[in-house]
This record gives sequence, C-alpha cells and structure tokens, in this order.
Amino acid sequence: MMKYLLTAVLIAFIGLSSPLAQAQQLNLEQSMAQLSDAKEQGLVGEKPDGYLGVVKSTETAEQIVKHINEARRQEYTRIANNNDIAVADVELLAGKRAIERSKSGHYVKVDGEWKQKP
Repeated sequence: MMKYLLTAVLIAFIGLSSPLAQAQQLNLEQSMAQLSDAKEQGLVGEKPDGYLGVVKSTETAEQIVKHINEARRQEYTRIANNNDIAVADVELLAGKRAIERSKSGHYVKVDGEWKQKP
C-alpha cells in the first residue's frame, strides 16, 4: 500500500513540475496554481464579463477556465447576495478590474476579440 502511495505522490509531483506540458485532470487548487503560467503562455485571458476565456484551446487551458470560472461565479453570487445587488453588476465590475490589472502581454477580450494588453 505504501509503495502505491509513494508512486501516486511521485506521479503527481512530476505532473506539477511541468504544469502545462501534459493534459491531466485538474482540480480548482491546481488550476489556480497554473493560472499565471497559462496567462504567460497566452492560453487564457480575462473577459469583460468577469470570467476567464480560452485564447488557445488546450485541454489544460479549458480545465483551468472551467474550474476558476465556477469559483468566480460562486464568489460573485455571494457578493451580490450579501450586498443586495445583481450578480451581473458584480461580474462587470470584476471584469473591468481584472482587465485593468492584467499584465502587459497578457490577453484580454476587447470588443469581442482577444488582444494582448500593451
């Protein structure tokens, strides 16, 4: 049993050492850890609706976007409920801030098109 556990840990460690090199099933924590690399590689970007979008489709990029967007949706809903405002208002404000805070060279969606931020 211990041998199998060590093997599983080793496989997980190897998979995390090159996060975007190979497709693997990701959870939210892993997706969050890989988000910065995915943005640097131009795989994902910020959208004005407060959510991430896939810029260049890979299985890993799609998983990152899926998990993080689910978490964002839950958080936006919580914030909206706590402040008695519409979720759509929270999403738009979050999207505006995310685009403003995006690093130069990262992708953002502007007028329906992906563009690298200057």
